[in-house]
Amino acid sequence: MNERPVLELRGITKRFPGIVANDDVDFDLYEGEVHALLGENGAGKSTLMNVLYGLYRPDEGEIVIKGKRAELGSPKASIEAGVGMVHQHFMLIPVMTVAENIVLASEPVTNGVLLDYAAAEARVREISTRFGLAVDPRALVQDITVGQQQRVEILKALYRGADILVLDEPTAVLTPQEAQELFAIVRSLTEQGKSIVFISHKLNEVTEIADRITVLRRGKKIETLPAAGATEEGLARLMVGRDVLLRVEKGPSDPQGPLLQVEHLVVEDDRGITKVHDVSFEVRGGEIVGIAGVDGNGQTELIDAITGLRKPASGRVLVGGSDVTDEGPRDCLDAGLGHIPEDRQRRGLVLDFSIAENIALHDYDHPPASRLGWLYPRRLVAKAATLIREFDVRGGGPQTAAGGLSGGNQQKVILAREIDRNPSVLIAAQPTRGLDVGAIEFVHRRLVGERDEGRAILLVSLELEEILSLSDRILVIYEGRIVGEFQPGVSEEELGVAMTGGGRKAAA
Repeated sequence: MNERPVLELRGITKRFPGIVANDDVDFDLYEGEVHALLGENGAGKSTLMNVLYGLYRPDEGEIVIKGKRAELGSPKASIEAGVGMVHQHFMLIPVMTVAENIVLASEPVTNGVLLDYAAAEARVREISTRFGLAVDPRALVQDITVGQQQRVEILKALYRGADILVLDEPTAVLTPQEAQELFAIVRSLTEQGKSIVFISHKLNEVTEIADRITVLRRGKKIETLPAAGATEEGLARLMVGRDVLLRVEKGPSDPQGPLLQVEHLVVEDDRGITKVHDVSFEVRGGEIVGIAGVDGNGQTELIDAITGLRKPASGRVLVGGSDVTDEGPRDCLDAGLGHIPEDRQRRGLVLDFSIAENIALHDYDHPPASRLGWLYPRRLVAKAATLIREFDVRGGGPQTAAGGLSGGNQQKVILAREIDRNPSVLIAAQPTRGLDVGAIEFVHRRLVGERDEGRAILLVSLELEEILSLSDRILVIYEGRIVGEFQPGVSEEELGVAMTGGGRKAAA
């Protein structure tokens, strides 16, 4: 690394009403370095990077890029200063091609007015080849995988000349295989002189890819340390301020009768293609059944069919003995189903609604929220305040808009609402996606607690460690079929073989 940083954030302070998001934070980055930024949900990581990217103006402090003080009052100014940011939720236009998304607002033209599409494609191919970001410039964004969409976001930044790349939770939506592909890309970028700020909650990934690590806690910088020699336990302690159990402690299960029964279920996607093929299983009260599989093997369609969001082509779904196969989402919830969806922003929350309103989405027309057709807002607020304390939701109060919370705290709001409804069956899809270690520990404890109270829990997760840690039985799904059933003592390698189709013969 060179002696002088390519980026210095000096004494950055950013305040919002009622909260100091960043409190006199220092951060620096050297050429060819991966500097990881760690912290709990709401610790101020994304706020600090949004200051760097020009989305926020700091109330105090200064930004120095390549030795010169920079006034970054807008993303355009940051891009011109060589800063690119890949957000956790991608900012792509699905109906446009890869090349069109990458050159948008910086299009090559002929005769001063006409889009030179051939030049755009050639430029995209050249950049993707140079940095090892293989992607088809002519493909529609809506037709490519999540991992490829992320590559498009990185290419957008490189196309605009970024030397400093901010990757905000880059592996939150990736499979383990895609995450390893991303790490190879990051190493290629740093070898060519690019500098990376890597925001993540996954401690094992940080220790693998980073050169240095800075930890934030409640808006303050706690420590910057070399990644070499850092341990996950030590980093978790710095993030949370206490010892954290990285693997939940749970006793043996005591299964009762089946509360969720799935019988010969066949489910098609929006194009009429069968994504779930003749799937049957049951989840008993007092147990957690985990479904493991590589993303895109029918998990989403299976959950949609169970929760009433999609009508199955055939088969049955029973909750507590009641047939809910042809029922809608509300009727499924009334039958005793709770649902933590995989996409908290699209399926879990109304972002413009307050926390109190989101918690009351299902029960707003039941006492005590309402009586004789009258809604009592104060009761909604009081209930939300109680759940905010119980589930440690940070970043606002009952009347704060859900869209103003960090992703992890949005997830806690959903968890609070679904558990408070006291369902007999709880569907937990990617329940800890994007959460920090402290929040993950909390969610895992609550799921085990719900199991111990006799609920049937179906856990669908791309995180093998989560599946192995929480499940009492493990089902593996491949190409829409259950290809194996395993006990928690199974190795990751054995699960991995089944997840890639190696268990089909055994399951046949």
